[in-house]
Amino acid sequence: MLQSHVIEISGIFAGIAVRSTDAFRFVAVDLRVEELDGSKWPSLQEVRRVVGHLLSTGRLPPLPVAAA
Repeated sequence: MLQSHVIEISGIFAGIAVRSTDAFRFVAVDLRVEELDGSKWPSLQEVRRVVGHLLSTGRLPPLPVAAA
């Protein structure tokens, strides 16, 4: 069974994060975050951080650079 978490930022229902074996997949319901629909994140906190930043600024936050 899949586990899902509601992503609500400042009273705005932005979407849900669905837990898979290695990541959280974001399913957008608010048009302001639709560019993140289907994206995968390592943690629930990271989903909330990125969605919150996009909702508050209209831009994606700088993403961490992967270690080589």
